[in-house]
Amino acid sequence: MAAKLILLVTCVLIIQVHGQVPFDSLLDVIVTSQKQTDFNESTQVLISESTASHKGCGWQYQSGLDLSSSNEAEFGEFPWMVAILSAEGINDNDKIYLYACGGSLVGSNIVLTAANCVVNHEAQKLMVRAGEWDTQSTNEILPHVDKQVKEIIVHENYDRNTLHNDVALLILEESLHWEENIRPICLPEPNINFDGSKCLASGWGKDKQGREGRYQVILKSIALQVVPHSTCENQLRQAGLGVHFNLHKSFLCAGGEIGKDTCKGDAGSPLVCPIPGVEGRYYQAGIVSWGIGCGAQNVPGVYTSIPQARQWISDQLLTRGANFSDFTP
Repeated sequence: MAAKLILLVTCVLIIQVHGQVPFDSLLDVIVTSQKQTDFNESTQVLISESTASHKGCGWQYQSGLDLSSSNEAEFGEFPWMVAILSAEGINDNDKIYLYACGGSLVGSNIVLTAANCVVNHEAQKLMVRAGEWDTQSTNEILPHVDKQVKEIIVHENYDRNTLHNDVALLILEESLHWEENIRPICLPEPNINFDGSKCLASGWGKDKQGREGRYQVILKSIALQVVPHSTCENQLRQAGLGVHFNLHKSFLCAGGEIGKDTCKGDAGSPLVCPIPGVEGRYYQAGIVSWGIGCGAQNVPGVYTSIPQARQWISDQLLTRGANFSDFTP
């Protein structure tokens, strides 16, 4: 039986951490088979054929089939995307799972996310859902897979007040098996600069800020351009943070177009950018961290910089015997 998944609806602060969700009210999006998505055996064959020649990390799947609309992602388009769920309940028989935030697969048992998402959680109460797309349907080409979290690793210099070094790793109890809808993202080397890159963010967070915003049932895809660090710093100063605000080196920025942004509930989700010269293959450039509202003109969203965090990630995984080939293109 599929675990019960609930998303939370909340008020949004002007400056919002995209992952901290208080219990104002609940929006029940329990995974059911009531919503029938138009998939069939031929669709599954198309996915298998499309991904057969693409081994390794970072490959985006696009079927060309009209299965989604507006900013909805296609099934399996972002196979590295995961939902991080938090168990709530008095006992195992009365347990429900609340959506906490997003994350990305960088290994068969390793998830990359934002520290602000998981720093207040116990590992044994977290579960990672891989291969998810439509949270209201089990009638999908391939099933999602749930794995318990064994260990939470938060950056030792994470600052919960400023969100500097907002990065964490989750180690799963059991490894995932790679499928067409479950695959890792590639990680860039520390010296890569993504300024000006046209990238993609994904997540199940709100479509707009405030009470009018709604959590997404189907995984969304948002096209965003990376903004240079100095430009972002100036734009955030003008947006209300003041002339003395300094954007920490652990951040990068993307977006700044009206109506195009990650938002509440997207924290921990990946921002991915094309690997130069390789069509359809991506590096993870950032992790959704915080922003001033959602989708305002000349107000970019702020992400944890993966190039800046790369050495820390490598150090943590090296001590745990991780397979670096999983995230190396």
